[in-house]
Amino acid sequence: MKTKKVVVGAIAASMLSLSAFPGSAVAAGETVQISASKETAKAGETFSVEVSLADVPSSGIQGIDFSIEFDSSLITITSVEEGTLVKNAAASDPTADGVKLFSAYAPEGKNYVNVAWSNSYTDPSYWIKSDGVFCVINGTVNDGVTSGTADIKLGAIKRETRPESGSDNGSVGIGYAKDGKSYSYDVNVTNGSVEIGQPTTTSTTTTPGTTSGGSGKYLKGDANESGDVNMADAVAIMRFQADPDSYGLTAQGKINGDVVGNGDGVTNNDALQIQKYEAGIVTEL
Repeated sequence: MKTKKVVVGAIAASMLSLSAFPGSAVAAGETVQISASKETAKAGETFSVEVSLADVPSSGIQGIDFSIEFDSSLITITSVEEGTLVKNAAASDPTADGVKLFSAYAPEGKNYVNVAWSNSYTDPSYWIKSDGVFCVINGTVNDGVTSGTADIKLGAIKRETRPESGSDNGSVGIGYAKDGKSYSYDVNVTNGSVEIGQPTTTSTTTTPGTTSGGSGKYLKGDANESGDVNMADAVAIMRFQADPDSYGLTAQGKINGDVVGNGDGVTNNDALQIQKYEAGIVTEL
């Protein structure tokens, strides 16, 4: 069974934010890649941007902290959720005495979210040990925004290195604690974005031979309600005539398919007329 020794005291506190004690941090000599995906959405639509880690060292990651900056005039971030890496890093044993922490805090009126995660196990097998999605940023494009690019910028967590120190954090914090020291990896950041397009509009187009009515759409000859008139409609009518239980038509389909006979219902004569229309023998239904 894996050892579940828990970090205590100052080391545990420091893992809540690896950048909290920069003076004690030791360079780990390796570089971790953190990147945000590029997505597209229209005004009023939702989006999800994935923040992923790559080149995770074999020594593992015990804690991470960073900020997510965004343009609040273009988008609204509604939540930041754990990704698969964070979920998988937790111990599966429900009796485990370790503490896994993931937090995302957005100060009111600010255009950023602070994100932090730590795992208090000293056993590295419970840390992040592979590449993948660390967290997912969920949001909405603001109404009235017709175009533009909303940048998603990853940077240092926005708080002082220590309370009342007057010193801000300078970079994304990723690393681990060992033997009373905090080890920080170098970090290469790739920002993401939400490309905003024109909102979808609904328009009504009148096509010769079509009208709108009832719960469906009336298109003369469109027995299968595909939105087009073609040989498939003739086949649908003939199948319906041969075996109505297996190849039924909707009420709207029957209205559409009744192209000859003035309301006498769909018959093989209607299928024949549609075939003539498709072959160019007749020019209208």
